[in-house]
Amino acid sequence: MPKILIIDDERSIRYTLKEILEYENYTVDEAEDGERGLELLQKSKYDVVLCDIKMPKMDGMEVLERATALVPDTPFIMISAHGTIDTAVEATKKGAYDFLVKPPDLNRLLVSVRNALDKAHLVTETKTLKKKISKTYEMVGSSAALGKVKSAVAKVAPTDARVLITGPNGAGKELVARSLHEQSNRSQGPLVEVNCAAIPSELIESELFGHEKGSFTSAVKQRIGKFEQAHGGTLFLDEIGDMSLSAQAKVLRALQEHKITRVGGDKDITVDVRVVAATNKNLLEEIEAKNFREDLYHRLSVILIHVPPLNERREDIPALVEKFLQDVARDYGNKPKKISPEALTYLKGLDWRGNVRELRNVVERLVIMSEDTITEDDAKSYAK
Repeated sequence: MPKILIIDDERSIRYTLKEILEYENYTVDEAEDGERGLELLQKSKYDVVLCDIKMPKMDGMEVLERATALVPDTPFIMISAHGTIDTAVEATKKGAYDFLVKPPDLNRLLVSVRNALDKAHLVTETKTLKKKISKTYEMVGSSAALGKVKSAVAKVAPTDARVLITGPNGAGKELVARSLHEQSNRSQGPLVEVNCAAIPSELIESELFGHEKGSFTSAVKQRIGKFEQAHGGTLFLDEIGDMSLSAQAKVLRALQEHKITRVGGDKDITVDVRVVAATNKNLLEEIEAKNFREDLYHRLSVILIHVPPLNERREDIPALVEKFLQDVARDYGNKPKKISPEALTYLKGLDWRGNVRELRNVVERLVIMSEDTITEDDAKSYAK
């Protein structure tokens, strides 16, 4: 049952609001002034706060400012008998969800409370989902090799330096890119991913920079490209070694001038994007073979981070297996299975040419094919 706090120095107002809200099945607490209201906010969790503006000791605006530091996600609905547009604007700027004039209209009050509850629920849900996503894409392991990667990410992430991530397929380059974004000052902005190898060369420019309506046969409407979508955030160019030379030239211009032009357009569009790139190819060899621009390579590789193959950090396998057991159980809605020490030892001794991605697939196979505890025999039968 949602819990609401009323902060108002007028007893009659508190009584009326409480009676209305309790009739709607809300749990209601009262505070006769701002100081008492802040005490209750520190002791209990409230879903919504109704707060008067004109009160003795501490006015509602000060309560709102202090509460924003204490409980930033709790929506405040401010109430005042002397409501003006200026007061409403000031309250909103300080973080209030809504502003009502005394005596509040009953329907308006209930709608505002319901909407505030919906907003609070969405905020909580979003935070929970972000935590789940962060755990899903967490870099798991305590090996020295992975430690170097984590250390580099921690140092580079707060900057806007461009990063080139190298390493074999399945080693976790995408995880490094996500960690760079999540630990950066752009974490509230979008992370836009582009798999350069999966897009035909004739479409890559449209994908990255967008196109104007009628710019080519199938361009039936305007399209916003990935650079524009990533404005204010991070653009992750995966498998950049497979990008066509013509697209490379345009990416180079975007990095140099922070501007792009849509295919078929003639207007420059300013973009604020941090570019993180990844490849499983040796770009220096690609440069020698005239498949990759040297000037673009130097623009992208301000910081180089190499993700080692799983065979070079076998001590991380037990932690990775445990994480994947939890992930698979969550995906299937089952209780996580256990794995015997002998089975783990066997897995550590295998050749993981497919790296972490292959290990994840093997763990899922073992979960499906094994009983409650995965044995060494199970690992020998199903791991390869």
